Amino acid sequence: MTTSTIAAAAPARPAISFFERYLTVWVGLCIVVGVALGQVVPGFSKAVASFEVAKVNLPVGFLIWVMIIPMLLKIDFGALGQVTSHWRGIGVTLFINWAVKPFSMALLGWFFIRHVFAPYLPAEQLDSYVAGLILLAAAPCTAMVFVWSQLCKGDPYFTLSQVALNDAIMVVAFAPIVALLLGLSSITVPWDTLLVSVGLYIVVPVILSQLWRKALLRRGVGHFQAVTAKLGPLSISALLLTLVLLFAFQGEAILNQPLVIALLAVPILIQVVFNSGLAYLLNRKLGVKHCVAGPSALIGASNFFELAVATAISLFGFQSGAALATVVGVLIEVPVMLAVVAVVNRTRGWYDAGQATS
Repeated sequence: MTTSTIAAAAPARPAISFFERYLTVWVGLCIVVGVALGQVVPGFSKAVASFEVAKVNLPVGFLIWVMIIPMLLKIDFGALGQVTSHWRGIGVTLFINWAVKPFSMALLGWFFIRHVFAPYLPAEQLDSYVAGLILLAAAPCTAMVFVWSQLCKGDPYFTLSQVALNDAIMVVAFAPIVALLLGLSSITVPWDTLLVSVGLYIVVPVILSQLWRKALLRRGVGHFQAVTAKLGPLSISALLLTLVLLFAFQGEAILNQPLVIALLAVPILIQVVFNSGLAYLLNRKLGVKHCVAGPSALIGASNFFELAVATAISLFGFQSGAALATVVGVLIEVPVMLAVVAVVNRTRGWYDAGQATS
């Protein structure tokens, strides 16, 4: 592995940034600001919505790029050569990410949204809520997992190679999985919009970020680290501004149905607990080291919510239940994943004591 790869994978301080640590607080403020903006200046939402080409909202599309590209900039696809070094941990994470998580979320969405919570939710949005939950679970997290891995003393080589492999798979697997699960959930799949979203929010950003990465690294690792450090807050700021726009559109629905956010959080929380626990136990059973099992469980449980938000807006619109469901994922991401990190760290003795022989 090159020096540049190690630098990108293992920052000097295993700490979560100020913006990231309080992401839930910022999202809460976005709810307040967005709802207030939508009520005080109702024409604002309509003006933003009017900037649309081929079902892509241009202001939001720009913000999504500002969000995603700095995150993808950290990914070194050269790390794919390290995959065989941790094949058991890689195999467990791939199984959870692509064979378990999207399908378990579709099942949880069907059970909770269409049955248990249906009497408390607007009937016309039930399909849209389920679609948002599916979008949230259909792609594994790309950026924040580096933070979670650091906090649980995870192997940076494993984390980087796993994320690089997931990103490569996501380019070809995201659209088919989403289309399959939406179809099974009896939700109409606008294939043209879905493919445009994949190209706009996955393929193009991956290409641009890798070209930019190579250009930065040619000027030295120090320069690369300085640029990525400056882009971090910019990326989070773009996310928060996007959420303000979303909540400006969703304000009326939130004021009329304040319980919706809490109800949407239930299947997301269950999904995180189930997938992280399953990945952790499978790694233990297979004799994988704790420094690999920890990040494997965290990657298995976390979601690429930036992509989910962008795709939900493109497919179903600002005011859709799908967009709101993906935003709930953003709201609870940090506190829930920090809780998983705490469990992983506190159970290390138990994990090592019962670890199967390699």
